Amino acid sequence: MQIKVIERNGVKCAAVTGPEKLITDAQSALDVLMSAKYEAGTKNIVIDKKLVAEDFFILSTGLAGEILQKYINYGGRIAIYGDYSRYTSKPLKDFIYESNKGKDVFFASSEDEAVDMLTR
Repeated sequence: MQIKVIERNGVKCAAVTGPEKLITDAQSALDVLMSAKYEAGTKNIVIDKKLVAEDFFILSTGLAGEILQKYINYGGRIAIYGDYSRYTSKPLKDFIYESNKGKDVFFASSEDEAVDMLTR
């Protein structure tokens, strides 16, 4: 896992990258959050959706809820960026829409947009 610090509007974000999926379950998601906290000094995570397990985007698995609950409990915020156009699930589309209206979880099309959402 590599972490690049991006600062905008006085807010730090940890852009997390790696050669393989980094978030596959609640524990790995928490590991990413804690790594960002200790290595970059922030709990704002920006990550490509390719690095997140596909089950996250199948809401019926409960993985998204489990992971996001951990982030909320630990004060973390996350913006996942990528192409969501192939998903046809109405519940997922509604979830993305509602999340983007909040302040802790965001879905964006690009890394730059993801950083904007966390730093506005």
